[in-house]
Order: sequence, then structure tokens, then C-alpha cells
Amino acid sequence: MLDTILSQINSLVYQTSEGMVHPGLSAGWVLIVLVSMLLLSVWLVRSTAGVARPYNSSVISVYKLPFIGKNIQRIITRPTVITLLRIFTAAIFLLVIAAGLFGTQVPERNIATTLTWTLWWSGVVISVFFVGSAWCAICPWDAIATWLVRRRLWKRGSMLSSLNLRVPKAIRNIWPALGMFVVLTWLELGYGVTVSPYATALLALLIVVLATISLAVYERKAFCRYFCAVGRTLGAYGGIAPIALRPIDNAVCANCKTLECFNGSQDIEPCPTHLVMGSLKQNTYCTSCGACTQSCPYQNVNWQIRNIGDEITYSSRPHWDESWFILGLLSLTIFHGFTMMPYWEDWMQQLAYFIGDSGRLLTSFSIGMGVAMLIPVLLYSACITWLQHIIGKKEEWKRVFSSMALSVLPLAFAYHIAHNLSHLVRESQGFLSIIVNPFGTDTLPLSMHEIHMRHMNPAVDDSIVFALQATLILFGFWMALKILRHRLPQLDTSGKLVSRWAFIPMLLFISSMSMVNLWLLMQPMIMRM
Repeated sequence: MLDTILSQINSLVYQTSEGMVHPGLSAGWVLIVLVSMLLLSVWLVRSTAGVARPYNSSVISVYKLPFIGKNIQRIITRPTVITLLRIFTAAIFLLVIAAGLFGTQVPERNIATTLTWTLWWSGVVISVFFVGSAWCAICPWDAIATWLVRRRLWKRGSMLSSLNLRVPKAIRNIWPALGMFVVLTWLELGYGVTVSPYATALLALLIVVLATISLAVYERKAFCRYFCAVGRTLGAYGGIAPIALRPIDNAVCANCKTLECFNGSQDIEPCPTHLVMGSLKQNTYCTSCGACTQSCPYQNVNWQIRNIGDEITYSSRPHWDESWFILGLLSLTIFHGFTMMPYWEDWMQQLAYFIGDSGRLLTSFSIGMGVAMLIPVLLYSACITWLQHIIGKKEEWKRVFSSMALSVLPLAFAYHIAHNLSHLVRESQGFLSIIVNPFGTDTLPLSMHEIHMRHMNPAVDDSIVFALQATLILFGFWMALKILRHRLPQLDTSGKLVSRWAFIPMLLFISSMSMVNLWLLMQPMIMRM
């Protein structure tokens, strides 16, 4: 009986496969995830509902670890290592631009497209789980912009190097970052930037120009805090990470009067995103740049190891704009999955025929993208309205909307990594040959035989990839329920017990989005290169 069910599911998954595509998640793993989700849902509903549970902090300061703690402290309190890393990433970035502008335009033979869209974007999202927002510390966009404007390799630049204007209140939020994320997605998938080395190089140059203008006009690093879609994505995901920069001794920060971590010192720049280490509770805007570790006269800042997801579960306080950014992450990651399915092009062609679109079908694509982004938002809004009705409409809809958005973030994070794993293990094949010839000089497009071998011989066996993808989806679901279980009782300011029925609206939304993500992973996925 079970074999029959599995074969039927497999036939549904693979019957639309065309050409060279990544195989979808196997039916056996799908059943395991679905059964586990059901058990976790029953646990949530049947477990005792009540007031928000107290949070018992369980953290370890890296500084206090034997043998390595003090050595790490010496490294992070000096600018040498981070400066060398910034020089290295900036050099790679300039190579990417040069290769994109002057190298071959065969995407799979050019380092601009293979490094940017296959290795870097996948790797930087995965890295959040291990090092938080550390990528921002060595970001080449910020490094080059800083060197151009401050005219210093690492020391604090002159105040006269920038107009130091305050960011207008209307954009002192992350709505610009969400807008940038939407535009980048439209360019990536609609305009085909991922398969154009030249367009990839131009896009990279454009972001550097925007970062440089922002630094030359506004105080500190407004681009990093308000405008950068990549930085805000890593900042949002950083709440799940088990590592963060925090004080070694909170009492030292409490007694500090000079706040070098915020104001900087004679040689070190102030915090680029206006954070005070002593009151820092979440990673959202920390770029791990090292300014606080280097400027603190007490050397009281170091990496802290904590339980996975503790910050987003207990400490984070989302604002209205941040909750919308989280929903944007969920919608856009799901949309990426839809565009990789073999029948996405058929849908777009049918829509184009219906509306009279022609050429690159950008109008059809834009409509499809808009609808795909809107559906999760509408479903979430409906669930929030239902939840507000259950708890008696005592709380503002806006507050409920913002608070519950945190339970959505693990779903986006888990699927983001799971989706990119397939690209990473297959499309990174042959990257060593690209390192040897980054411009792709005198190369030809991949032959059908090469494409077939790349498709059939991934860097990691399919069984391992499937296990990781299934585990990620289940992890995202479990983390979402954990956040929901803690934060929902907090909405009832009266302190009374929360009804089990209050969990149903968000449980349905979390379950439905998880099953959509699981279904997308089941589908055969078209390779980009």
C-alpha cells in the first residue's frame, strides 16, 4: 500500500519534467516531513496554553572558552584581519566586474555569473546560520564606498569627507531595502540578469555607486541600515543564528559613560548603524563590522554563542516595516521556487497571449510576480484578522500583525537555503576551471554531454541533499511553532490564559506555507546554467 502511494506521488512530481532539470525531493522524505509536521501541530494545540513563558538565557561568551578565547579577542580587537579580508573580497569583486564587462558572455563559463548567483548568494545565506551577519563586515560594496569617500584604508575618516546629513524621516526604515529586494528579484528573474555576465557586472557597479553616494551624503552608513536588501536579509535571518556580538560583562557596559561603541574613538569609526552595545538585544541591524570590538577601551565585546533561534523567539521586537520585510522575504523566496518550475514559462506564455504581451514578456512576468507576492500577504492578513477576532480585538491589528511576523521568518530562511542547495551542488560543478580562466577566454557553451554529466553527477549525492532539504523544512516549521508558542500569549496584556483556539489561525498559515515550500521542493527544477 505504501509503495503504491509513493509511486503515485512520484508520478505527480516528475510527470512535468522537461529537459535538464534538478530532481525534486523524493516522496519518502515528503511523507516523513508531513507526519512530523502533524505531530508537532498536535503538540502545539494540546500543550498547555498560558502566559508567555519566562526566558532563561543560556549563553557562552567565546572570550571565556579555554585556549581559543583570548586569541580570538586579540584578533577582533585589531583591524588587521578584517582589513585584509575586505581587501580580498574587494579584489574578487573587481575581478567579477572586469570578467562580466570584458569576458565571455557564456554565463556558465564566466566567473561573474557563476560566482555571484551560484556560489556567493547561496553561500552567504547559508553562512548566516554559522556566523550571523559577518558577511556585512567584509562586504566589498561597503569597503569600496568607504575607501572612496573616507580615503582611509581602515582609520577613521575626516568629517569633511561627507555631508553627514541625517536620513529623512520618511525613509528612516527598511521600506527602501524591501523595495530594492523586489527590484533586484525582478531584474534577476524577469530581465535575466543571472544568465548575463555583462548585466551582472553593471548591477554590481550600480550597487557600489548607490553605497558611495549614500556614504557621501548621509551620516554614518545609511545604505547598510536602510537601503541594502542583502544586509537587511542577513540581519533578519541573523535572529536565528546561534552567534552574535555582545558584551562580555554587562556591568562594564552599564557603567560606561563614553560609549565608544556608539561614538567611535580617535582612530575607529562609530557604529555604522547607530547601535549601543550595552543595550543591544537583536542582530537585525548589526553588521559585525568590528567597530565596537576595536573602539571599546575595556575590550568588553566578543562573540557570544546562544541557543539557535533564542533571539527571534524571546528578544526581538519587530516594527511595522520589519514585519513587512519578513513577509517580503517569504513571498520572494517562494516566488523564486515557482519561476524554476518547468511549467512556469507555459503559464507566462498563456498569460501573455491573454493580455497581448510580446517580446521578453516582462509585463506578464511582472503580473505573475505581483500575484505570487500578494497571495501570501493576503493569507497572512486574513489569519491575523481571524486571530484578532479570537482574542477579542483587544489589541491593535497592526501590533498583532508585526508580532506574529516573527513566526514566519524561519519558513523563509529554511526554504531559502533548501532551494539554493540544489543550485549549489549542481551548478557549482566545474568552478575550478572557471577560477583558472575567470574571463572564459576561448571557451564554448557547455555541450549537451557536459550538461548531462553536471546534472547526473552533483557535488553531493542526491540522498544527502534530500535529507538536508527535508530537515530544513522541518526545522523551519518547528522554529515557527516555537516562536508562536512563546509570542502569542504576549499579545494578551491582561495576563489571562490564552485559548488553544487562538493558535489555530497562525498554525494554519505556518502549515500552509510549509507545505507550499515542501511542494516546491518536490518539483523538478530547471537549472539556471
